[in-house]
Amino acid sequence: MRFTLPQFIEHEAKIVGPLTFKQFIYIGLAGAIAFVLYYAVPFSVFLVAAIILGISSLAFAFLKVDGRSIPSVLQNFFMFSLSPKIYLWKNKEMPPKITIKKEEPKKEEVAPESELRIAEKSQLKKLSAEIETK
Repeated sequence: MRFTLPQFIEHEAKIVGPLTFKQFIYIGLAGAIAFVLYYAVPFSVFLVAAIILGISSLAFAFLKVDGRSIPSVLQNFFMFSLSPKIYLWKNKEMPPKITIKKEEPKKEEVAPESELRIAEKSQLKKLSAEIETK
């Protein structure tokens, strides 16, 4: 038996015309503050404040950064900035360990062309084996 799955689970309903409830609150709150400022401050201050409020409320209501709204981006930014950071690895102050190996002079052997030569392990594998065993 086949079942239909809901497609748009995270879709917000349009409450006020083409706006969601959050968008309506952002724009309505900015409009209410601008209305109060119109009667409380001189007109030039009101005009500057109304432009700033309008741009910021439109950004809060409609602008998205990587599919996330501006309020959630700001919330994540402040939560990250103010929360304590946990460092899992702390380097202990130890003097560096230096080992000097004397290399023996290599004897060059001439191999016939018909024989296959087997390559030695790479230096990277040797280093990783040394690190893992210590």
